[in-house]
Amino acid sequence: MHFYADVADVPDDFGPSAVTIGKFDGVHVGHRAVIAHLEDAARCRGLVSTVVTFDQHPLNVIDPQRVPPALTSTAQRRELLDAVGVDTTLLLRFDSALQAKPAEAFVSEILVDTLHAKLVFVGSDFRFGARGAGDVTLLRQLGERHGFQVELIDDVDLVDDVRVAGERRVSSTWIRELLSVGRVAEAARLLGREHAVRSVVVHGNQRGRAMGYPTANLAPACEGFVPADGVYAARVLHDGVTYPAAVSVGNNPTFQGVPAKQIEAHLLDVDIDLYDETISVLFVAYVRGMVAFGGMDELAAQMRQDDLDIRLLLGMPVTA
Repeated sequence: MHFYADVADVPDDFGPSAVTIGKFDGVHVGHRAVIAHLEDAARCRGLVSTVVTFDQHPLNVIDPQRVPPALTSTAQRRELLDAVGVDTTLLLRFDSALQAKPAEAFVSEILVDTLHAKLVFVGSDFRFGARGAGDVTLLRQLGERHGFQVELIDDVDLVDDVRVAGERRVSSTWIRELLSVGRVAEAARLLGREHAVRSVVVHGNQRGRAMGYPTANLAPACEGFVPADGVYAARVLHDGVTYPAAVSVGNNPTFQGVPAKQIEAHLLDVDIDLYDETISVLFVAYVRGMVAFGGMDELAAQMRQDDLDIRLLLGMPVTA
């Protein structure tokens, strides 16, 4: 995938292109269906499939009080778009200048002069330009003027791909709701993959190691939406290798002074030095909520049970 972090980075001879525009937070199965259609249309017409997205949620600039937490960091989103197979991603810096850009200028400067768009694929509720003045009707008028076609996502038969078992339309909002209550397996169904957070491993208090369960503690500045407090069956990705893991999220109420939303991963059947390394935690299934135990013995007994439950959930062999 070609990636451009700024309009100025796009070469003058880029395109002609087929373009879709959106936040693409999470790059979930609905997003993938849209991009797959874009890629097919681009291939048939000899165009470059191009995703235009933003470096931050527009509400961060327009109305910061209403901005939802992101499912993925910008870096994670770029990697996911690359994995989907789109030809090009253009990352627009959403700042006050872009917010104030008139709708006609957005089209002429970005879609026409930069991307040389011949097909623009958007939803019926698509808005663009200062104060959201541009809509699909204006986009079609500008398309006639500049020589590109507008196709609506709503007019394409993507229902089987963007709805799950006839339920509501797949959305980042729905996925966020599921993760907020620990329903990571259901969120994975909508994402088309296990939800992941990523951060650097830092030194902890060594309590887990003293109990025979060494953990990799993630730095609080995580990439990706952190799910509800609890214990999870998970996988840890490091340097291209995936390890089965038991993961806890939360402040561990048995002990004092544990940071809120601390993520700790215990790799099963392997003990490797991950300090200062970046790892991804992929959440597979929710096991239980966080509990304040009466002491170390109670906690150790529960950890042994968690170990058994998680091995079964991950399809690992269990020995007596």
